Amino acid sequence: MRIPATAAVYVISVAAELAGMHPQTLRQYDRLGLVTPERTVGRGRRYSAEDIARLQLIQQLSQDDGINLAGIRKILDLQDDLRRVRARARDLEGQVTRLEAEQEPSSRVFAAGSGGDVFSILRGERPRRRTPGSALVVYRPHGRGAARA
Repeated sequence: MRIPATAAVYVISVAAELAGMHPQTLRQYDRLGLVTPERTVGRGRRYSAEDIARLQLIQQLSQDDGINLAGIRKILDLQDDLRRVRARARDLEGQVTRLEAEQEPSSRVFAAGSGGDVFSILRGERPRRRTPGSALVVYRPHGRGAARA
């Protein structure tokens, strides 16, 4: 059985050891909002593998690149924003693909109602029963063919 990377299973001492930090540093990062672990009923912190990877990135940015905590916060916020935008773009691309497939002539199907009205339905979709009088009729009281009084 594989544990998902988002599962908050590590207590603070284990997370600190895996990240190569002191537990007090993890508490400080939690207070600053850099890493927000899940909480147990008793308010104990539980870290996930993703949280530990984030802690390791914070350590790298701080120690190797010399970036202060305010800069690190901005970098992490931008990365989170980018991740959300990319997920949204994937969703929208999927919607566009589905809509394009629906617009292809081979995927369009037409049905005729009992009154002679014709309407488009999706392939595999059953025509809905149209109630009498639901057809659109254009009323032109003074249009062509209408007698003027």
